[in-house]
Amino acid sequence: MKAVLIGAAVLALAGGASLKELNVSQPERDVLSGRVIFSTICLRCHGIDGKGDGPMKFTPPVADLTSPAVQGKLDARLFKSVHDGKKNTAMGAWREALTDDEIWDVLAYVRALAPQQSDSMGSGLR
Repeated sequence: MKAVLIGAAVLALAGGASLKELNVSQPERDVLSGRVIFSTICLRCHGIDGKGDGPMKFTPPVADLTSPAVQGKLDARLFKSVHDGKKNTAMGAWREALTDDEIWDVLAYVRALAPQQSDSMGSGLR
């Protein structure tokens, strides 16, 4: 299954379906494992809550992983950013330090950082 998903991502990047059309689903993701990896590797830049307010500061600033701009990206795009890094930013490539499964686990945790949507009526509890 993983090989098929990665193959689809490679085809998309090679000119097949665009990343917009490719939303890779990873049901095997492990949020707890992702949290441990995030706390070890990502926290120093992205901060404890993923808001980009870690102790290390960069120009341009580090991404706020809870923002709609990041949370709205397809899984394949986020995977590529972690795997290959982002040019002209502090985001380095993690493909040598993390396995693909570990990157997917980190991304599962990043998705869990998204602010919870409350319904418009509210719960009535205060």
